[in-house]
Amino acid sequence: MTEEIFRKKNRDRWDDTEKKLRQRRSGIGSAREFVRIYTELSDDLAYTRAHFPGSVSDQYLNGLLSRVHERVNQAEIPEKGRFKKFWTTDLPQLWFKHRQYLLYSFLIFTAAILIGIFSSIQDPQFTRVILGDQYVDMTLENIDKDDPMAVYKKMDQSEMFIAITVNNIRVSFLAFAGGIFAGLGTLFVLFQNGVMLGTFQHFFHDFDLLFETILVIWIHGTIEIAAIILAGASGLVMGSGLLFPGQSSRLQAFRSRAIDGSRMVAGLVPFFVIAGALESWITRITTMPVWLSLFIILGSLALVVWYFIIYPSKLAASLTAEPHQSEPASFQPELQ
Repeated sequence: MTEEIFRKKNRDRWDDTEKKLRQRRSGIGSAREFVRIYTELSDDLAYTRAHFPGSVSDQYLNGLLSRVHERVNQAEIPEKGRFKKFWTTDLPQLWFKHRQYLLYSFLIFTAAILIGIFSSIQDPQFTRVILGDQYVDMTLENIDKDDPMAVYKKMDQSEMFIAITVNNIRVSFLAFAGGIFAGLGTLFVLFQNGVMLGTFQHFFHDFDLLFETILVIWIHGTIEIAAIILAGASGLVMGSGLLFPGQSSRLQAFRSRAIDGSRMVAGLVPFFVIAGALESWITRITTMPVWLSLFIILGSLALVVWYFIIYPSKLAASLTAEPHQSEPASFQPELQ
């Protein structure tokens, strides 16, 4: 049997499965039905891998089977268990699946930092253009008073926490939403924040305060900046659906990757809350011992690297031993 004949023979059944997946039915009957479908599709996939390895049918069935498997899991997991599954399985899988966009986002942000530093060196007025005259003058006044980080002590902690957290979440969702313009909006947000950070750090370097400010600012900045880079990655994921649809139609690829990106950026909200809490209650303690400041900074960095890079990689490695679970359900190649 040729691949074309095999596809024609089973296409109606596969289309019926697609329709069932789009429905929101639940309950025991639905779960049993998807278990039956899963068994049938497993046989189909085994056949394609034996006779048409690496073919369009092979890729399509692997994706379809993953989606059916997820529906079976959803039927079996109680509502409270789905929350845990999102944080321990679904979200890490998404970050592993789209890990290349995290790298792209990091490189773009790093390049913007270097541009900010270079521009500040070339033109002393560049700092005022980026940071604003009011902030620069206020900071110069604080430096003269021998308290360069006084800005973090002026606002009430609770009000500061709410304002900072809301603003950080707003920036992250702007970075994600910018992906709708084929990623150009995301690139702008990453570039803007990267240049600002580079300019900011060079400003304090000019006054020999770089290390001192790092010990204070990066207490909250480690998670805050990392989350902006991660949010940028989610926007690039959505934008890639328009630019690189693969075997899916451009609309299908955009829709599925927009769903992936929205889940990725939603998963950053707790990290912005943590960053906001650190900035509001901890950063203002500018007399903190160096060892304690470094402990918080390196601990925050370890948390981000572990959850978004190391753990997803280990999870993916463990799932490769289990059939058809190496990728999340969305963004699977469509059968042509």
